[in-house]
Amino acid sequence: MSLYVDIEKKYKDFSLKVKFETQGGILGILGASGCGKSMTLKCIAGIVNPERGKIVLNGRTLFDSEKKINLKPQKRRVGYLFQDYALFPNKTVEGNITCAVKGDKKAALKKWISLFQLEGLEKKYPHQLSGGQKQRTALARMLASEPELLLLDEPFSALDSHLKEMLQMEMLELLKKINRDMLLVSHSRDEVYRLCPDLLVLDQGRKVCMGQTREIFKEPGFLEAARLTGCKNFSRIRRLDSRQVKAEDWGIVLRTAGEVTEDSSYAGIRAHYFRPAQKSEENAFPVELAEAVESPFEMYVIFRVKGEGETKPVWWKLSKEEWHQELGEKMPEYLKVDPADVMVLKEMDQQA
Repeated sequence: MSLYVDIEKKYKDFSLKVKFETQGGILGILGASGCGKSMTLKCIAGIVNPERGKIVLNGRTLFDSEKKINLKPQKRRVGYLFQDYALFPNKTVEGNITCAVKGDKKAALKKWISLFQLEGLEKKYPHQLSGGQKQRTALARMLASEPELLLLDEPFSALDSHLKEMLQMEMLELLKKINRDMLLVSHSRDEVYRLCPDLLVLDQGRKVCMGQTREIFKEPGFLEAARLTGCKNFSRIRRLDSRQVKAEDWGIVLRTAGEVTEDSSYAGIRAHYFRPAQKSEENAFPVELAEAVESPFEMYVIFRVKGEGETKPVWWKLSKEEWHQELGEKMPEYLKVDPADVMVLKEMDQQA
């Protein structure tokens, strides 16, 4: 699949301006609520019209403001899965699926009922289905129309939390079987990390970055992307040289593996990356405990760096075994972070 998107859509207090291109597979779109994720999908599907721009799918122009091209949603061959699945309440499972079939309805129904494990539910109505059954029915209906591209808008948001991980794995297996290209919108970093090899990060209607998901989590490059991928610890920095910064909010000097440029403005450290250390070790700094909070599976330790005046609190996540047994529930005198784990970040506003 080849998808090219370059669109602008303005509202009273919000402006979407996004440009990206993908060559197939599963692309996740990650961002906070209201950042333009769903609006991007709706523009691709033809549900919403951009004010300016171009959308091209597999060489077919779906939208071009200059050439006055704007295909109707039915002509775009794009499948859209809404957050609430939008099943027809007055139709059964088989009725919902076959309404999208253009050819042999009986053969298509058998195929999709089997693939999505809906046997025995054919005569049931949406209100009689569980959340997972509704999701599978909606996916089957979408695929029955034989779209070239699937657009999934927060597909797990309507499900109870205990079902989400199980259904995410089920969906991953189904997507492997049907081998379709897909855009998946989410505000969950765990969701896109599990399901999407590639990732587009949006913030306030703009593209922050795009690339391989694991590389973006490792080196987000921008403060906004680091926040959206789950980093909690940030400090303003002053550049000392190309591999060294003064973390102003923590009052310490840190060595980095990534290059520190003139427009680098923040350092980020993920909460799992701290380790007990000796004073003489690289990137070691004295600390004091502020609070230790126990969760079902981890410890959340909040500490401050001992140093110049009042320093900003820092989050440290570690296993219960390490906190209770190895450390004896006592804060080490020193912690350290490897230079490779110090993220050097820019701000989007500085790049405008």
